[in-house]
Amino acid sequence: MATVSLTGASKEDAATVFDVLRTAFPTGRSSADVPEEQPGDHSAVWTAEFEPAQERVPIDPLPLDGSVSATLQGAYVAVDQLFEALSTAFAVDHWGVASGDQEKEVDLRLTTKR
Repeated sequence: MATVSLTGASKEDAATVFDVLRTAFPTGRSSADVPEEQPGDHSAVWTAEFEPAQERVPIDPLPLDGSVSATLQGAYVAVDQLFEALSTAFAVDHWGVASGDQEKEVDLRLTTKR
């Protein structure tokens, strides 16, 4: 299991990233379950949990309107599988990695592949 948190993105870009992960790793979450903006003048953080599996559906590259900051946190294998899926759909820049005994956290910047 791994948690994906997205910041610095429009709700449309957040939905695109979550759609990629839902496609790569089918889940019980409905495709109608999309990020919603809250009223007020504050930064949004969108979060979802995924249980990656060894078998995943291939993903084609998808465009983003801007860049998206993503944090992947969870079991080593799950984080690596989520990273691999995101790397097929988007250009990915590493910002940092923190490793622990049972989990790791990876900070990324996602943009459209050129």
